[in-house]
Amino acid sequence: MDIAEVAKRSGVPASTLRYYEEKGLIASVGRTGLRRRFAPTVLDQLALIALGQAAGFSLDEIGAMFSPAGQPIIDRGKLAAKANEIDSRIKRLKAVSNGLRHAAVCPAPSHGECPTFQRLLRVAAARR
Repeated sequence: MDIAEVAKRSGVPASTLRYYEEKGLIASVGRTGLRRRFAPTVLDQLALIALGQAAGFSLDEIGAMFSPAGQPIIDRGKLAAKANEIDSRIKRLKAVSNGLRHAAVCPAPSHGECPTFQRLLRVAAARR
């Protein structure tokens, strides 16, 4: 499949495909004229790259998830660690969301007088 077909089917721009190839994340199988050609399995590789990026892995970390032949070789420990990191981030964001929702409807005359909002400020300052 040529690069235009891969871009169309995957939704990944051709410029990004060329960048991924330069980084070693995907590999073309040849050229037809000036157009790169890819095996159909590149679509699965692109899906794994998208999933890795959504999970917060860097492109270098994602690249380490492929064998030289392009097959996935995923470290389960790294997946578990990333899942724990995401869970922690979700917990922090949920606390911030709850604090903001409270501040939006707090009956205190000002946010400076709201103990919940003051606690939210202290937590935010401590995370810097």
